[in-house]
Amino acid sequence: MKYKLKQKQNQRITRISDTTLVVVADIAKKIHVARGVDFGGIELGKDCTFHNDSNGLTKLTAWMKELQQVHAKTEVVLASNLPDTTGLAVYLKEQGIKTVIVNPHHVNKSKELEDNSQTKSDYKDAKVIADLIRNGKYSEPNLPTKE
Repeated sequence: MKYKLKQKQNQRITRISDTTLVVVADIAKKIHVARGVDFGGIELGKDCTFHNDSNGLTKLTAWMKELQQVHAKTEVVLASNLPDTTGLAVYLKEQGIKTVIVNPHHVNKSKELEDNSQTKSDYKDAKVIADLIRNGKYSEPNLPTKE
């Protein structure tokens, strides 16, 4: 059993490579923030703020495609620490962008390892989530196929 879990984690690790743009989305009540990082956790470009409506999702998609072109990335993966982003995940799947989820508990515990402090900031959360993605500590949501 433990071997199967390790094997699955290894598969996740190999899916994220130096040609992958990892977009980390911090989902809030009204305005969401997305940051682009490479698989090593280095931030690429400026952040993108967007709303959870058609204009906001179009803005997010255009921003991701632009970052992808500027930094010569062949694949885009959007990561979030909230499991209830299925509307966003369905929209991005239609656009050909993969969505993954990180356990919020793992993010909170991993923050302390970053700088031995429990302080919260968007930059720190993005870096922690990117590190968890790089280490294969994420899951892929099962999206409904029919209404």
